[in-house]
Amino acid sequence: MSGEPPKKKRRYSGSNMTGESAESLRQQRCHLPIYSARGRLNLEIRKTSSAIIIGETGSGKTTQIPQYLYESGMAREGMIACTQPRRVAAITVAQRVAMEMGVELGKQVGYCVRFDDMTSPGTKIKYMTDGMLLREAILDPLLSKYAVVILDEAHERTIHTDVLFGVIKDAQQKRKKGKACPLKVIVMSATMDVDHFSTYFNNAPVLYIEGREHPIELLYSSMPQSDYLFAAIVTVFQIHQDEPPGHDILVFLTGQEEIEAMLKSVKDIAKDLPSDCPQLLVCPMYAALPPGQQLKIFQPTPAGSRKVILATNIAETSITIQGIKHVIDTGKVKAKSYQPGSGLDLLKVQWVSKSQAWQRTGRSGREDSGTCWRLYTENQFQELRENTIPEIQRCNLSSVVLQLLALGIPNILRFDFMDKPSAESIINAVDQLNLLAAVEKKDKVQLTSLGKKMAIFPLEPRLSKVILMAKEYNCLEEILTIVSLLSVESVLFTPHNKREDAHAARKKFTSSDGDHIMLLNIYRAYKAVKGNKQWCFENFINMRHMRNALDIRHQLREMCVRAGLPIQSCGPDTSAIRKCISSGQFMNTAELQREGEYVTLDRRQSVSIHPSSCLFQCKPAYVLYNELVYTTKCYMRNICVVDPEWLYEAAPTYFKRRYGGKNR
Repeated sequence: MSGEPPKKKRRYSGSNMTGESAESLRQQRCHLPIYSARGRLNLEIRKTSSAIIIGETGSGKTTQIPQYLYESGMAREGMIACTQPRRVAAITVAQRVAMEMGVELGKQVGYCVRFDDMTSPGTKIKYMTDGMLLREAILDPLLSKYAVVILDEAHERTIHTDVLFGVIKDAQQKRKKGKACPLKVIVMSATMDVDHFSTYFNNAPVLYIEGREHPIELLYSSMPQSDYLFAAIVTVFQIHQDEPPGHDILVFLTGQEEIEAMLKSVKDIAKDLPSDCPQLLVCPMYAALPPGQQLKIFQPTPAGSRKVILATNIAETSITIQGIKHVIDTGKVKAKSYQPGSGLDLLKVQWVSKSQAWQRTGRSGREDSGTCWRLYTENQFQELRENTIPEIQRCNLSSVVLQLLALGIPNILRFDFMDKPSAESIINAVDQLNLLAAVEKKDKVQLTSLGKKMAIFPLEPRLSKVILMAKEYNCLEEILTIVSLLSVESVLFTPHNKREDAHAARKKFTSSDGDHIMLLNIYRAYKAVKGNKQWCFENFINMRHMRNALDIRHQLREMCVRAGLPIQSCGPDTSAIRKCISSGQFMNTAELQREGEYVTLDRRQSVSIHPSSCLFQCKPAYVLYNELVYTTKCYMRNICVVDPEWLYEAAPTYFKRRYGGKNR
C-alpha cells in the first residue's frame, strides 16, 4: 500500500444481533431494521404469488421473514422453506431461529443439508441448501409439501439456485392451474439485479427493507495497489495503531496459502511493536481448517486485545462474526470456471463483483458503527462487474443435465434458465453422460436405467457411476469410503509452519497406488483408533472432515442397501478398487510422455501431478485424477495409478487406439 489510508467516501447504516437470553433475543428482534416493516411485508406478500425482497446485510431478513410468515398463518397449508447456498448458513440460521422461537431444533424449526436432515413431521420452517430442495423436486416436481419457498442469498447464483429458479417457477404455474394450494415464491438478497429477477419471476414486485442501525464508513485506496497482500498488512497495523483495543478486524483473502502467509507476517511484525500496543490475536478462517481453530474466531476478544480474522469469501454470507468493527476488502477472490472445450477447471484469483464487495462491506457495523477499507480505488470499483457470473455459465453441467432429465425435462436447451448456459456446455454435458451410459440419444435424450439409478445419489455423475459399478468388482465397502472422503474438504491438514512434520507423519498411509488408496488407509487407521482426537492431532488429520466423511458414508451405504447393492469388500486387492474407479472416471486420465511430462488422454492437455499428492515424486505411466485445477500451472488432484487396459474395457469407443502409447 502507499502508506496513506484510503480516502473517506460515504456512510450507510447497520444492524445488531447478539445475546442469548429470551428477553435479550426478543429485544434484539424488535430492534432489527426489518421489525417495523413486518406488517407491511406480510400484507404485500399475501397479495402476490412472487416477491423480490432487497434488504441490506444485517437487516434481519433471513431469520425474521420466515418467522413473520409463520406467525401470520402462511404455514397452515405447507412448510416454509428457506434455501441457502451453503450448508453452514442453513445450519447456523436454523439454530438461531429455533433459539428465538424458544423451540427445540428439529421440531417446528429444522434444517436439511446433504447427508444431514434435522427435521420432523411437525417442522414448519425448514432451512435447507438449494441442492436439497432441488433433489426433493425430483421426487415431487410440484413441491407439494411447501406453501412458501424463500430463495435467500439469490445474488450468489449457485448452479443449484439457477436450476431451482426454473423448477420452482414451473411448479408455481402448474399448482396455479391445478387444485393444489398456491405456491408463494420469495427471492431475497442484499444486492442483486432487481429488474432481471423481477422480469424473470413474471414482473414480481420489489420490496425494499430500508436502513441499518449502525453506520458504516466506506474508505477507498488513493491509488491502485500492486501487492494487495502487503497493502492488507499495512492497513491492519494502521488500524491497530490508530484504533482502541476491542475494535476487531476482518480481512478478506483468496485462499489458505495467502491466509497462512499473512498470518505469519502479522505475527512476526507484532513481535516488534511497542509494549504499550494492544495484543494482536490472529485467527485464520477457511473451509479446510480444523473445527477447534475455526471456533477461535467466535470467541470473545480478551479485554485490551484486538482480534484479526483472515478469511476467505466463506465469511461473506455464510457466517456472522460478532465484534467486527473493521473490514479490509482486498477486492480479490479465487473462483473456478469450467472450459467445455478443454475439460479444464480453471481455479484462479480474480476481481470480485460489485455485489460481492457490498456483501463484504456489510460484515462490519453489525453491533456498532464500522469501517470498510477497500484496497482499490473508487475508479477500480466502478469498473467491476455488477454481479458475479452465474455458476451455471462457468461449470461442468453434467450434474445439472442429469437432474433435469430425472425431473422429466427432456429438452434441456429449452429449459427456462434465468441466464442460459452456452449450447456447447449443455451438449458437452450430454456427451459426458452418454459416455457414462447414463443417457441414450434416440428421438430425444432420455435417461437409461443406469442413469435413473445414478440420479438417486447426491453426487457428481462420475462418482455415482463408480458406486454402481462396485457391484461388478465386489468392492463397495472400499468405494463407499473413498467416495465419502472425496466428498468433503480435504481430511489432510498441513499447517504452513509444519509442512515437513505433516508429510513425515502421513508417510505411513501413503501408497504407490495413489491418493485414493492413501485415503482408504487413513480411514482404516482412523477407525482402528475409534477417531481418537490425539491421533488426529499427531497425524495432521482434520477430525471434523473425517466425521463428516463418516456421516456421508453412512448415508450412502443406506442408499446402496435400498437400491439392492451388495455391500462387499475386496480385501487387500487394490486393483479391483482402481478398476472400479476407472469405470466412472475414465475421462479423467493422463499418460506419461518420454519427456517426463503428462498429457491427458482425451484432449492432449499438458498436466502435472499436484504437490499435495502422495505420487508427487513418482512417474507412473498412466494415472487417473479426480479434478484438474489451474493455479500456477495445470495440476491433477487426487490421482491413482491405472492400467490402460482397464480404461479401454471401461469405454472402448471413447479410447479407440489411444491406450498403450498409441495416441490416435
